[in-house]
Amino acid sequence: MKFLGNIIATVIGIFVFMMLVFFGFILLGAIFGSGDSDIVKVEKNSVIELNLENIYLDYKGKYSDPLVTFLSKNTEVGFSDVINAIEHAKNDDKIKGISILNNFSSLGLAQSKSLREKLIDFKKSGKFVVAYSNYLTQRDYYLNSVADTIYLNPVGEMEFKGLSSEILFFKDLQEKSGVKMEVIRHGKYKSAVEPFLENEISEENREQMTSLLNSVWTSIVEDISKSRKISVDSLNSIATNLSARTPELALSSKLIDKIGYEDEYHDGIRTALKVDFDEDYKSIEIADYAQNFLTKPSKVSTKDKIAVIYAQGEIMGGDGDVTIIGEGAMRKALIEARKDENIKAIVLRIDSPGGSALTSELIWREIEITKKAKPVVVSMGNVAASGGYYIACNADKIIAEPTTITGSIGVFGAIPNMTELSKKIGINTSIIKTHDNAAEYSVFKPLDPTLKATITESIENIYSTFVTRVAVGRKMTFAQVDEIAQGRVWTGTEALELGLVDQLGGLDNALAEAAKLAKIKKYKVQNLPEFDKNFMDFLSDSNSLPFAKSKEAYIREEIGIEAYQTLQQIKKVSQQKGVQAMMPYEIRIK
Repeated sequence: MKFLGNIIATVIGIFVFMMLVFFGFILLGAIFGSGDSDIVKVEKNSVIELNLENIYLDYKGKYSDPLVTFLSKNTEVGFSDVINAIEHAKNDDKIKGISILNNFSSLGLAQSKSLREKLIDFKKSGKFVVAYSNYLTQRDYYLNSVADTIYLNPVGEMEFKGLSSEILFFKDLQEKSGVKMEVIRHGKYKSAVEPFLENEISEENREQMTSLLNSVWTSIVEDISKSRKISVDSLNSIATNLSARTPELALSSKLIDKIGYEDEYHDGIRTALKVDFDEDYKSIEIADYAQNFLTKPSKVSTKDKIAVIYAQGEIMGGDGDVTIIGEGAMRKALIEARKDENIKAIVLRIDSPGGSALTSELIWREIEITKKAKPVVVSMGNVAASGGYYIACNADKIIAEPTTITGSIGVFGAIPNMTELSKKIGINTSIIKTHDNAAEYSVFKPLDPTLKATITESIENIYSTFVTRVAVGRKMTFAQVDEIAQGRVWTGTEALELGLVDQLGGLDNALAEAAKLAKIKKYKVQNLPEFDKNFMDFLSDSNSLPFAKSKEAYIREEIGIEAYQTLQQIKKVSQQKGVQAMMPYEIRIK
């Protein structure tokens, strides 16, 4: 036995030694290998390749432990870095244009809108923007439509048909499986839990969905109309009749400029750059260009700063992370910005469908304290709804994109119940208690009327608090907010008309407004929050390791992206704890 123990100890020792050596090399690389030699240099007469496939978060994130930042998969650039890089490229003599080649972006609508505006501004410098696609989706066409010249492959296809949204309902599945969701809600439009209560969409939900999609579509076609010089009526007719489904139809409809192959597209760029057809022209990926730009010291000669605090993802308890909004990291970031004398104003960039009502209240309170010391301006991204609006409502100014999804001022609670399932499979349970209400909720017993009344009371109290927070923050009466609340979602355009936001625009507009309130003209930008995650925490999360493939990635590959997204929706609802201020659904453009 001692001999066997020695062998096992030796094997473990060798394994530990190999792991230490492996991570030792990584550490050395982090210390010595992150200098200028890793930065892709920008050559003269270059074109930026706008590859956005892996860029979807506004903020790439940073950690208090620099080794974690180095090893994290989030070391790529964020969307905000892309926007800043294009702004820099406008005045960079080495950059002659931007190429959008077979772009399949993961950007949301508000991000796409912001990027379009930045590309339009880029073209004012006299530089070109061109686009090529083998297959042109509707979402990518919205971005590509800003290009000077749009190519489509001769045997490619184009999608331009309007917007739709599909909602799955699980009422029959619950009855067949014996597992149901006990739902308590406030707000006739609070349809986050409707799929568990009905077999089809309610009239209230259909009303808000129709209004929402029409508002988003109007914003999209108005932008395309300006870029392509085609009337909105003509664009709607094209969508209705699918009059751009083939390259020839797309060309005759003037949605594209040329039918051609990729080599012809590159020849067109060579001509613009005055490069011989048998030579390769110089190009640089947008991520590399952004990294190049980020490594250069700021030319702004001032100590004044504006802190941009990113709140992206669902709102949950705890410290939070790059894709989770937690009160820990948010509170730390707000306190840091509040106490830093050089930080003159704060922009809170929100991209969140909401989540925990309690965490939303805790963040709201920290913003309330902060705005007494410095101006706080909110910039809404793709989504700032429910809890996402809760943490925005008391800002000095709120700025949203026309296609931002916001509002959803409503509250719900949903807890699973397995009473019927337990009967089917022969599980019985008994509860012993000292007092009538001593027992906690049991998934194997029907929801007790007293407990339901208690939860309902909590829901009503939180809804009342939510509406009050909005009313005070937006200088409206409780009744005025209640009228447009009830869990209903709105686009940024609609929210402006209702008084839920102050103006339309992107992060640049929010920064300008913050500078105006702070009475400063020159400033640097400091991105927050910084997450507390040490090296051992990082190692314990296999999904964070650069060489590991997450279980989510395997599942996504096996069942496909659409099925995976549905699975994630069910998983989110089942994992929600406490009262939720959550947007009622996800909106995907198809």
